[in-house]
Amino acid sequence: MLHLNPTPLTLWLGIVALLGVALLCVLSWKRSPHPGRTAALEVLRFFIAALVVILLWQPEWRTVIHPTTKPKIAILWDDSGSMKTLDAELPDVLSGNGKAGEIIARGEWVEKALASELWTPLRSDGANDLFTKPFAGPAESGSNGSDLSTPLDELLQKENNLRAVVMLSDGDFNLGQPPVGVAQKFRLRGVPIFTIPVGSETRLPDLDLLTVTAPTYGIVGENVQIPFTIRSSLDRQVRTIVRLRDESGRERTKNIILPPNAETYDSILWRLEKEGSSTLTLSVPVEDGELVSANNARKFTIAGRPEKIRVLVVETLPRWEYRFLRNALSRDPGVDLSCLLMRPELGISEGIDYIPEFPKTLEELSKFDVIFLGDVGVGPNQLTAEQCAQIRGLVENQASGVVFLPGPLGNQFTLLDTELSDLLPVTLDDKNKEGLPENLATPLNLTTEGRASLLTMLGDSEEENPEIWRRLPGFYWHAPVVRAKGGTEVLAVHANRRGPYGPIPLLVTKAAGSGKVLFMGIDSAWRWRRGVEDLYHYRFWGQVARWMSYQRNMAAGQRVRMFFTPERPEPGTTVTLNANGFDANGAPLKEGSIVVDITDPDGKTKRIELQKNDSEWGSFSGRFRVDLPGAWKLRAAASGAADLPTETTILAQGVDIEKTGQPARPGVLEEISRVSRGRSILPNQLPDLIKEIDALPEPRPLENRIPLWSHWATLAVMVFLLALFWVGRKLNGAF
Repeated sequence: MLHLNPTPLTLWLGIVALLGVALLCVLSWKRSPHPGRTAALEVLRFFIAALVVILLWQPEWRTVIHPTTKPKIAILWDDSGSMKTLDAELPDVLSGNGKAGEIIARGEWVEKALASELWTPLRSDGANDLFTKPFAGPAESGSNGSDLSTPLDELLQKENNLRAVVMLSDGDFNLGQPPVGVAQKFRLRGVPIFTIPVGSETRLPDLDLLTVTAPTYGIVGENVQIPFTIRSSLDRQVRTIVRLRDESGRERTKNIILPPNAETYDSILWRLEKEGSSTLTLSVPVEDGELVSANNARKFTIAGRPEKIRVLVVETLPRWEYRFLRNALSRDPGVDLSCLLMRPELGISEGIDYIPEFPKTLEELSKFDVIFLGDVGVGPNQLTAEQCAQIRGLVENQASGVVFLPGPLGNQFTLLDTELSDLLPVTLDDKNKEGLPENLATPLNLTTEGRASLLTMLGDSEEENPEIWRRLPGFYWHAPVVRAKGGTEVLAVHANRRGPYGPIPLLVTKAAGSGKVLFMGIDSAWRWRRGVEDLYHYRFWGQVARWMSYQRNMAAGQRVRMFFTPERPEPGTTVTLNANGFDANGAPLKEGSIVVDITDPDGKTKRIELQKNDSEWGSFSGRFRVDLPGAWKLRAAASGAADLPTETTILAQGVDIEKTGQPARPGVLEEISRVSRGRSILPNQLPDLIKEIDALPEPRPLENRIPLWSHWATLAVMVFLLALFWVGRKLNGAF
């Protein structure tokens, strides 16, 4: 049946317009030399005008469907993982053989409610067809999450004789659209939704090990730092122990203090003793009063590798800092050292570990993972501006690291006029190029970031590390640093002096493109050997070399080197892939492409081609989306070298979005009821709910409306009629 919905204004405007068009049609017909053909055209004109006016009156085609079944009452109950939370109080009306006031699981509360006799009046005399249906269970959601909107929408589309809907849930949803939208549809259909919130609005007393962000790999024989986050919902401060254990039973512990109702970010050290993958478990013990123990531990995998890091040290004068640095790196079994001593008055030094000149080609330079630049700058028998540009390109495009070690000659000030200027993480005072001497030995003070950094970890535990730094011998000279630049991380500052911007930063790091930068503003690290020999000195520089080359060696092959972020993505995260390609001679790949075959945890493989960056360093990048938890295998190959692939695995951490112990969200259920013109019922008001549903009127017939004024077919008809009229006018010779 056709229904029109004009307003008084549009009604009279339409009538007047039709009368005007009719008058024009009659005048045009009388004046035409071809009255027969013109009459047909004018009738078509009037019909088009009438159609436009009718569309202005918003016509709808309505059909009414009268139900042939008994009115239905649907009871939807939440079967998600959060319903296992033990925080639902048993009311008197459901106690039965139980005890009123007893605390039970939310799901058990729902079971008792469904099994009770409260629903019997709704079935009496066969007046209603009552049925129950679970939603958000593992079989339905597929990802163990809660979706309140979809089951309501599906119910509305499937049933045409709904009288009311009862929803039992904790209101916690993490999938799908906000349910208020589908509640509006129920309101238009005249079907109220009665919600029964289950569970407590306050979080259960619990310690939740939220995240463990371990690196993908570590060096055998070295410590790795395992950051973690713990959330406490206990109302008291907790002194506890974090325990890290491998499959052989070897473990490391750390004492921590957890403040009440807060998140704590911390880390623990782990020493890798073997090559290959190891599965570690990080856990905290269950505290008194804690009701959820399943989230107190997390497992993760980390790989141990032997490593050979290629290091280049460039210096002008063999000062003490250089000599002991060279000794430390040359005796490190994981470091392949090359030294270039540019003595301006004597020329290049020769000997073991020395190279005769700075690498001439990108092929030679790209082999180095870390470059140490001592008191060296641009000038005769030193670096050139072109070599400085190459060092910057190596850091930014091939994920290498550069360490600035200024000295009393002030040669590094000449680097400020080169492309290395942007890599320096600090601003230097050009009025004191030779640096500032100290009369007394001055220690370094670690900052908050420095106390948590693996670079400055000189002890076997984080508890003893600050004491070690307090005992280290001080320095007698430091670089003329004004302040740290934006985007840097200050690890240590001058213990006694302050500048206009606060304490003088002397140990500073920053990211530069794909690589890393470290600035060391003292030349007395060699003094750390006093009384302990090589213990702290060797350890510090070894950690520096490994930290700066970490990304570069994530996945290294003969023709492709690959690194990625984030290292441990969660499902739904986009992973950024960076790669460096090399030709058969080891030079950066200038022509060709890099393709990556990605195999997901289900065994499905897809191929992506990385895009070449606008540089001469053979750097490529691309992105892909991680959809599933588990091991994602990557196989990268450069064009023409399919038999020499680089393979690695990305471990996607499964995220259980449906958690126990979370507070219920009755506000969500209240909004659903309010919008649909139902009511949110408290558990002790269940008898009132039955009375309200029983008093509801019969469901009204289902009315289906098709708005013709906005239908695509109406537009098509209008275009066809206008085209027909235009062609007719042309054939009639009107103009």
